[in-house]
Amino acid sequence: MQFTQYDLGHLNHGSVVEVVLQGNSANVRLMDSANFNSYKSGGRHSFIGGRAIRSPVRLAVPNSGTWHVAIDMQGLRGSVRTAIRVIPG
Repeated sequence: MQFTQYDLGHLNHGSVVEVVLQGNSANVRLMDSANFNSYKSGGRHSFIGGRAIRSPVRLAVPNSGTWHVAIDMQGLRGSVRTAIRVIPG
């Protein structure tokens, strides 16, 4: 599976991750390190987000820790360009 990954490093609870999409809709997933590793290996994982139809997408960080964003086109057609920023909480 192909995906774009952003390693956000340590984020504090209450931070907001803003993802800007240009092109088609995409699957946007905010995950902690354990869930991201499961996602990469095709295993079960939990995430915040889902299919994003509108841009920008804003995802709230639920607790402090190391976070990743993965953006993929699984089940979708087309392509998308992405940009990301973190709004500190």
